[in-house]
Amino acid sequence: MSDTLQAAVPETQLKNQEEANMSDSKYLAGVDLPVLFISGGALLLFAIFALYDIEMVSGWVNTAFATSTKYFGAYWQVLLLLTFVIGLFLTVGRTGSVVLGGIKTPEMPTFQWISVIMCTLLAGGGVFWAAAEPMAHFTSSPPLFAGTEAGTPEAAYNALAQSFMHWGFLAWAILGSLTGIVFMYLHYEKGLPLKPRTLLYPVFGDKVMTGPLGAIVDASCVLAVVAGTVGPIGFLGLQVSFGLEKLFGIANTYTTQLAILGVLIGIYTISAVSGVTKGIQILSRANVFLAFCLMAFILFFGPTGFIIDGYLHGFGIYLDQFIPMATFRANPGWLDWWTVFFWGWFLGYGPLMAMFVARISKGRTIREMVLLISIVAPIITCFWFTIVGGSGLAFELANPGVISEPFTGFNLPAALLAITEQLPLGFVISVLFLILTTIFVATTGDSMTYAVSMVMTGTDHPKSSVRVFWGVMMGVVAALLISIGSGGISALQSFIVVTAVPVSLVLLPSLWTAPQIARKMADDQGL
Repeated sequence: MSDTLQAAVPETQLKNQEEANMSDSKYLAGVDLPVLFISGGALLLFAIFALYDIEMVSGWVNTAFATSTKYFGAYWQVLLLLTFVIGLFLTVGRTGSVVLGGIKTPEMPTFQWISVIMCTLLAGGGVFWAAAEPMAHFTSSPPLFAGTEAGTPEAAYNALAQSFMHWGFLAWAILGSLTGIVFMYLHYEKGLPLKPRTLLYPVFGDKVMTGPLGAIVDASCVLAVVAGTVGPIGFLGLQVSFGLEKLFGIANTYTTQLAILGVLIGIYTISAVSGVTKGIQILSRANVFLAFCLMAFILFFGPTGFIIDGYLHGFGIYLDQFIPMATFRANPGWLDWWTVFFWGWFLGYGPLMAMFVARISKGRTIREMVLLISIVAPIITCFWFTIVGGSGLAFELANPGVISEPFTGFNLPAALLAITEQLPLGFVISVLFLILTTIFVATTGDSMTYAVSMVMTGTDHPKSSVRVFWGVMMGVVAALLISIGSGGISALQSFIVVTAVPVSLVLLPSLWTAPQIARKMADDQGL
């Protein structure tokens, strides 16, 4: 174990982080000014330049995107794979029984804990992408399955398997398994602030906690997750507006989109202000209840046989081809806009998602936390993708063109509504899916507002004013970007992958520091 990690951090060093912040010249009213100015300033500049000339910004972003995926794509694939494998090893034996968070019993009931994690990490993308991605791989086979005959059940199973790869074990593992262990030890056991820079403390020591490197690390991680959250917020405004026009004839205008964003901002900001134990839990429970009801309805009244066959067969292909899909490098053009794009997106969320996981997982064991995040949640996610996307594949196989034609041009909401319209009570189900998507995005918005506020203050109970500021700030930027059409949101979503470059370097040390911490805690707890 490194000397830095071995050294005891004084329990009083940052025990009352808020008071320490307020007495620091870098802080104003408990807010880390350098991190605020760097992250907020970069986001504001992006919005201003996008409003000035979106084509210019898109060109810059696409160039940076291509460079990022070319030089870091393979590294990201290895990083996610190792994170998943090392996390599973830690669940075996004595380290799996280590209790995290400095308390002996869980702070949050199990069902609520699972609900919050599922809703936060799956997010709104889990609705539109669940409908669209299997269909995209069905109509254009991934390179690894290029020999499969198009329009066949086998092509549909392969499409599900490829979707499982992008939203399954590896994607979830990077969002809080190893990094969650590091945060919970260094924050709750050693008193270090709940900030992304804390992940680098075992490597750089106090230098990263007090110097400019720490501010750059925090700002990069905040920028990545804010971009990653603003994107879905703006995307939701565009997609729900599309759905309202199709279902109710409400004009798909900027005014409608702003009204949708206003409702969404109000929901997730109020939820974030009320805290982890109130609004965020309530919203997550409502989300899980509605999602479960829709899953049950589609399973029993939709293409039941294909859903069951598709899940079992698709998951079997996923397990059989797991390593080939995870390490596939033969077609960079396809890879950059699919696997590497998703990996960059999830990596960008990594540190702040891990902070949020640490905040709500006190009293859980390493085994509980890693197995939920890396195994249970992905299995549930894959079933969700089969319920929604698998239904679309079944309808397409029975009636070619019924889903693929509305989906033409990569129209994600059209694919979702085309699927729901084929179901009994199609209109009602379509409306419920729009509501579900809104709540999904709101649960991501409230948790990420809370997490960004934690970075700004270094505490796990950030001030309400800070939460309100970031909640409204993200909504305003989304509103500015959608004012120029879908191009602004698309550019921001590609920019997420660029921000993943520095963030992925912040996540790297957890590959060895998490096992070191797990072993040390096992010794300390007499396991």
